[in-house]
Amino acid sequence: MSLQQDASGGRGSAAVDVGLSTGAVARRLGVSATTLRSWERRYGIGPVVREDGRHRRWLPSDISRLEAMCRLTARGFPPAEAARAAMSGPYETVPQEARTFPAAAGLRTPGGRDALPLGTVRQECRGLARAAVRLDAPAVGELLEQALDTHGCVVAWEEVIAPALHAVGRKWASSGERYVEVEHLLSWHVSTALRFGRAAGAVAGPGAAAREPAGVPPVLLACVPGEQHSLPLEALDAALREAGLPRRMFGPALPVDALREAVLRVGPSVVVLWAQIKPVGVNLGRVVDAVAGVEWGVKGARSQARILRAGPGWAGVPDAGSRLITGLGSGLEVIRGMVGAQRPTQSPAQ
Repeated sequence: MSLQQDASGGRGSAAVDVGLSTGAVARRLGVSATTLRSWERRYGIGPVVREDGRHRRWLPSDISRLEAMCRLTARGFPPAEAARAAMSGPYETVPQEARTFPAAAGLRTPGGRDALPLGTVRQECRGLARAAVRLDAPAVGELLEQALDTHGCVVAWEEVIAPALHAVGRKWASSGERYVEVEHLLSWHVSTALRFGRAAGAVAGPGAAAREPAGVPPVLLACVPGEQHSLPLEALDAALREAGLPRRMFGPALPVDALREAVLRVGPSVVVLWAQIKPVGVNLGRVVDAVAGVEWGVKGARSQARILRAGPGWAGVPDAGSRLITGLGSGLEVIRGMVGAQRPTQSPAQ
């Protein structure tokens, strides 16, 4: 069925016939209408249809070319080159080498009325933010995979993913209810890439759990009770996997009793407790005390886990003998040191 005809062969709706306005397309793609007009004037990437000979009306085929151009410019390609590639065929036909980040992309500061407040960031971060604003899920997924494959988990998180997430959060906070959908889409794809993406598979591979270092107690990762924001902890889990360190991830809002039971059964070398915020009605100091009191092993040779606190929710909470880590890279190095100094322990209670 053609764009202009319905299943019966008649004319379709007027909205379908005339396509979308430039303003509607700009909102859909997350770029300004001025940018679209500039692309048409400079590179000839414009709509086929003009209503009354003046107003631009963008058909699906026109929008597909624009989406391809947006994806390529987000990767640092000059607009003229991106336009030529976009008009040569669907984005999927662009050679794979043309979809990767140029080596000289460096750091850039995004601009424009609809740009997220990123500051000076890597080109990959800029492209990720633009794709998220467009709600372009395929591009978001591909950009995340490329960043993780190219830079590794720590650099990808600290210099590409986290700045984009923070920028979306700031935009949402300053724009009422706008951009919540952007935050949700980006967060979902970040979680998916960290846990199940190509980079995760390349490091872990089939049967990876069976290849954990023998005699090395795992690192236990958990969000404190009431804490639902687990993405930074998922990044640490991925970084530990990439480093070849055994770990057990328990995710959001683990109750204190369940946390104690997990520590007793796993016998970890290190316990990392994440708190994005201070949960209402939860005494974080007591959470640390509850974990610190767990012991395992035979009498006279009992073991305890070392405790690390992570996240801004711990601000102002007494250390209670634990250590606060800040940042993925520095935290990973602290854990490496602790695990490296840990001798094989007695088996935990089963």
